[in-house]
Amino acid sequence: MEWTRLPTTRRLVALTFDAGSNADGLPSILATLHGQHVSRATFFLTGDWVDSYPDLARRVAARFSVGNHTIDHPHLPALSNRQVVHQVLGARRTITEVTNVDTRPLFRFPYGDSSPGALRIVNDQGYVSIRWTVDTLGWEGASAGITTASILTRVLAQLQPGEIVLMHVGSSPDHSTPDASALPSLIEAIRAHGYAFTTVDRFTGRPAAM
Repeated sequence: MEWTRLPTTRRLVALTFDAGSNADGLPSILATLHGQHVSRATFFLTGDWVDSYPDLARRVAARFSVGNHTIDHPHLPALSNRQVVHQVLGARRTITEVTNVDTRPLFRFPYGDSSPGALRIVNDQGYVSIRWTVDTLGWEGASAGITTASILTRVLAQLQPGEIVLMHVGSSPDHSTPDASALPSLIEAIRAHGYAFTTVDRFTGRPAAM
């Protein structure tokens, strides 16, 4: 099973954040979510990121839904079946040990790079592959022309019931954090269009974080 949008006709948007490099934008993101009373968001963590930022990982998991983003963000289709299983189970074990949260059923392929074989393994381990409806491209950074305006334009152009928005908690190669910077305006704009926020796991059978 693999989703690019949530199976709903309600005016709901899922804000999702990948954490695999650093945590430069995370304090701002968490402050924005708290300040704008957004209690529903989904974070996909790598095992290595959790090892590097255990306190932040616990802080995220205490408030929001958490998914599996592998151990160290490899291109899974390039790996053997055994290596794919290792990436999935290793990340699950690390995240659970640090946060006391089971990441199932939420999984995101690094780079969105899946294959039928890798997807079958992920599904067999009890996960749904969560892709995205729109990528803000915040990971490219300000030097690539990514601004708050460009992020809003991309997200609102794809606005629809069940939209899944991909953002990142880390900084880009130029050390900018466009997703964190754009988030306050993005939340306001989505709400202005009559949408509310949800977590991915509300549609996979696991209770959402509140």
